[in-house]
Amino acid sequence: MTDMLERVGTYGFLAEPFHCDFTKRLFIGHLGNHILNAADFHATERGFGMDSLNPENKTWVLSRLALEIVEMPTEYARFNVETWIEGVMKYFTHRNFRIVDSADADRVYGYGRSIWAMIDTATRQPQNILAVKDGAIADYVYADRPCPMAPLSRVKMSTGARFVASVETHYSDVDVNGHINSIKYIEHVLNLFPLEWHAAHRVSRFDIAYVAESHYGDRLDFYREDQADGAVCIRIVKARRDGGKDVEVGRCRIV
Repeated sequence: MTDMLERVGTYGFLAEPFHCDFTKRLFIGHLGNHILNAADFHATERGFGMDSLNPENKTWVLSRLALEIVEMPTEYARFNVETWIEGVMKYFTHRNFRIVDSADADRVYGYGRSIWAMIDTATRQPQNILAVKDGAIADYVYADRPCPMAPLSRVKMSTGARFVASVETHYSDVDVNGHINSIKYIEHVLNLFPLEWHAAHRVSRFDIAYVAESHYGDRLDFYREDQADGAVCIRIVKARRDGGKDVEVGRCRIV
C-alpha cells in the first residue's frame, strides 16, 4: 500500500509545570496519560482509533501496562512519545513506547509495553480485532523494532497482603469509556506512599494488570505486599456494598 503511514508514530508533549510534582519532575500519572494519548493518536491516524470504533459500538481498553523509567522529564521539558504495534492477535494487541527528549533522541526518558483489548461497548465482551477493516491493523505491526525493557510479566502476590487504604471513586476518575480511568489506578497507588517516600525513592519500573472494570461510586480497597527484592506489590479490590464477594480489579508491582 503506497498510502500507508509509517509504522512508528511520534508525538510531541510538554512537561507543563503544574503537571509536575514537588521535585519539578513530571508526575508518572501525567506521563501515563501522554502515553495513552500517543496510542490513540497512532490508532486514529491509521483508521482503527476510537473515533471510528465507537460508531460500531466498539472501543479499546487497556489490559496491561508496564513503564520503565530512566529519568522523568523536568518542568518545561519537551519530549516525544514514539509508539508502534509489536504484535496483534484475535483479541489482544501488543503496543510499545519509547519516550525521548524532543531535541536529542539519544536521551531516553523511558520505555513502555502494553496490551490492549477491543470490546463491545454494550456487552463489554471481547471483539475480534482482525475483523475490523479487514485486519488492516496487521499492516502496521513492527515486530522487529526493539524495545529494550523486560517483557510484561504477571504480578504474583500471596494471600497475605495487608490492607492499607480505601478510596472512593468520583467524577474525575471516570474516563471516556465510562469506567475508572486506567491511569487513575496508578495515581491512587502512588498516593499510598507518603511524600517522604517519594523524596527518597525513584520509581524505575511500574507494572499494572487490569483484571476487571470498576465504575463511578465503587470503593476501591488496596492491599500491600513487600517482596524480598525490595519491590512493592499492590492488589486493588472493588468492595461489594451489597454483601457479595469483593472483586479484584487489578494488581501492580513497583520497583
